[in-house]
Amino acid sequence: MSTRITRSASTRSGLSEAQNQKASVTSISNAETKASKPSAKKRRTDAEKTSPKLSSTTKMEPPATPPAKRPKKNSAIIRPPIETVALHAPGKDMSPLAANERPAEPHMTNAPLVTPRGSKLVAYTNETADISPSKSGVPRATTTTGHLLEDACNHLVTVDARMEPLVKKHYCKMFSPEGLADPVEPFQNLCTGIMSQQVSGAAASSIKKKFIGLFNDEPLEGEEAKWAFPTPQAVAAKDVPFLRQAGLSQRKAEYIQGLAEKFASGELSAKVLIDATYEDLVEKLIAVRGLGLWSVEMFACFTLKRMDVFSTGDLGVQRGMAAFVGRDVNKLKAKGGGKWKYMSEKDMLEIAAPFAPYRTLFMWYMWRAEDVNVDALQDAL
Repeated sequence: MSTRITRSASTRSGLSEAQNQKASVTSISNAETKASKPSAKKRRTDAEKTSPKLSSTTKMEPPATPPAKRPKKNSAIIRPPIETVALHAPGKDMSPLAANERPAEPHMTNAPLVTPRGSKLVAYTNETADISPSKSGVPRATTTTGHLLEDACNHLVTVDARMEPLVKKHYCKMFSPEGLADPVEPFQNLCTGIMSQQVSGAAASSIKKKFIGLFNDEPLEGEEAKWAFPTPQAVAAKDVPFLRQAGLSQRKAEYIQGLAEKFASGELSAKVLIDATYEDLVEKLIAVRGLGLWSVEMFACFTLKRMDVFSTGDLGVQRGMAAFVGRDVNKLKAKGGGKWKYMSEKDMLEIAAPFAPYRTLFMWYMWRAEDVNVDALQDAL
């Protein structure tokens, strides 16, 4: 019995010593931990101090990537300006410009012009578009023919949201990439405009066909007739009675002969019409007998494809603008009021001003607002 008790006591003694050693180790560990805490606090950064406290069961994970910001919704998304896109030197890849795409600028001539000798001229090439205006004499290109219409429509809708239904309903082909690729011969177009004055479309077409026939031995049709129009030199060499054989009045024959002389002398040319500012363009063309301000404005718009033309003297534009701002055009028509019966010139200019430099397109949509046959108007030029 004593032996058993002794062993039991011995066992208890052994356990007690082990427990004491364990307690001693634990106490030392806790003391070391406590001693280490102040230095850990000193090492903590300001960011760590402001972070939330974590429990012993909290699992540490890397910080989540912040979600990307979504762009605000906008019905008219504006394309970045062309300055962010490099224009290309000879021999370089044409991307991002498409094969038929050219640099463009709203204030300049954006149509390719054909000379009487068949050469094609444009305001900008990929090599000249980025030249400083102080060296080139023309503004730096700001867009391309592939994006000109898109830029203009976005601007119109951004200025006034009421433009959006018109833009969505009517596609303006004349300023589309296809329309801007169509070459025009300025002398022929100006002559056609004079022939079309105060006559029906059918009569103007008949006069033009006979006029071409005067300078060709065989009658020509279609595309062949389009490019068979006589040169300024050929027309200037003929007298007025000869030109009248096409059905022209005495005055119109004189107008066309005078226009031909200006082109033959070089006072007017495709290059002059490309390089001139709008103000210089109007001044030079109004000096030609038979070309009034409205005729010059329509030529700049439909033929040269200049984007910032605005004609206050056009009754269709005036009527369309009145309807656009909510006026009852039928009442205004019945009331009378002369030239400005739908809207004053001052109001027209003030309303159109924010749409610059795309007032030509704004004007085009004002015609559409009142269902003016723009295609017939363009065909007459």
